[in-house]
Amino acid sequence: MLALKSSLFVLLLSLLTLQCLTAASAACHVDDESGLLAFKSAITHDPSGMLQNWKSGTDCCKWPGITCLSGNRVTSLSLTGQPGKQNSFLSGTISPSLVKVQNLDGIYLLNLRNITGPFPALLFGLPKLLFVYIENNQLSGRLPRDIGNLTQLNALSFEGNRFSGPIPSSISQLTGLTQLKLGDNLLTGTVPAGISRLKDLTFLSLERNGLSGSIPNFFSSFSNLRILRLSHNKFSGKIPNSISSLSPKLAYLELGHNSLVGQIPDFLGNFTALDTLDLSWNQLSGTVPKTFAKLTKIFNLDLSHNFLVDPFPEMSVKGIESLDLSYNHFHLGTIPKWVTSSEIIYSLKLAKCGLKFKLDDWKPSETYFYDYIDLSENEITGSPTQLLNKTDYLVGFWASGNQLRFDLSKLRIVKTLKYLDVSRNMVFGKVPEGITGLEKLNASHNHLCGRLPPSKFPASAFQGNDCLCGSPLSACKRSK
Repeated sequence: MLALKSSLFVLLLSLLTLQCLTAASAACHVDDESGLLAFKSAITHDPSGMLQNWKSGTDCCKWPGITCLSGNRVTSLSLTGQPGKQNSFLSGTISPSLVKVQNLDGIYLLNLRNITGPFPALLFGLPKLLFVYIENNQLSGRLPRDIGNLTQLNALSFEGNRFSGPIPSSISQLTGLTQLKLGDNLLTGTVPAGISRLKDLTFLSLERNGLSGSIPNFFSSFSNLRILRLSHNKFSGKIPNSISSLSPKLAYLELGHNSLVGQIPDFLGNFTALDTLDLSWNQLSGTVPKTFAKLTKIFNLDLSHNFLVDPFPEMSVKGIESLDLSYNHFHLGTIPKWVTSSEIIYSLKLAKCGLKFKLDDWKPSETYFYDYIDLSENEITGSPTQLLNKTDYLVGFWASGNQLRFDLSKLRIVKTLKYLDVSRNMVFGKVPEGITGLEKLNASHNHLCGRLPPSKFPASAFQGNDCLCGSPLSACKRSK
């Protein structure tokens, strides 16, 4: 019996020893733990407890946001805030001691919102780093001149920060990049011509900066580019001819909100893989090319706010999702058939497009998905009631400056509706109580009458009607 107990004791001791050795071998490397705890110590505010389980003496390979794919070495740091949640953010800086985590191949700090400080120089000390996505934070200052030394990178994104100054010319040395995303910063100057050396790019985003000069004519270098975003800058000149070489694969071409001039090139009709084309808010003139008839697969087309003229080409798009041709010099007459027949359209904006028809006669194939409809500044008659009463998720309806005649009190105002503008029409009846859920309302210059329901809107939203009364207009007269 004694021998049996002794044997069991030895067996239990062996199992415990083996378990301890296994746990020790599984625990992350001491340098990785030290570097990550230093990162945590530089975070001054973590209201959602994103890092609350990062504790000394525990296995950092099991911490939230940490991946270990090389034995017990940390290979990835990934922390993501949720934009819809107010407390889902981190405040603080990126600790230079993160450089201790030498096996990092990916750093993903996304939507953390309040990470501040300059360009993280520690990136230069991580020899295995391949992917950097530090997006939607508050990093600032200039991008370093020697950024080109990060030659091992496959992807670099600092989108949604506050970097200023020029894009360093040395960025042309990052020839292994497949993605370069520097959009939504404060960058200025011209685009370095050397970016043409980044021949493996599939995604180039420089949108929402203050970049100027001509768009470089270097796109023949990019045989694999699928996404090109240069909108919301100060680019001038014409759309460069070399963009034509992108036609086999390019899915997103976004050049809106610049100062581009000249005509829309015919070659854009050859972009048969195009999902989205945005040329809005430029100074483009002439007609839309007839070659656009070949864009049968396009989902999103925005040519608004230019100087484009008739005739608009016959198109045969199989299922447009969003269309904006507003504020050009078109005289469309009616809404095109390829728009009316779309069963997936959610946004239709044809303000000041020379539309002249009765709205009751327009019978779109599907109204379920409509979020936005803008028919302002046309010569449309009839009533939108039948159309709008079929939409369950409408967010905005704009129809000012037409000849619509309908009873506003019979309009169904769905819970999702936030913007309603029916000003300068012939709308009659009472203002319904349903307007209280709107964010913006303009019902001015119509024939509305009666007591206004309580609302937050200014007097300008109701002025110029026949006999409206009550706050914010003058008080209603008491009946005798």
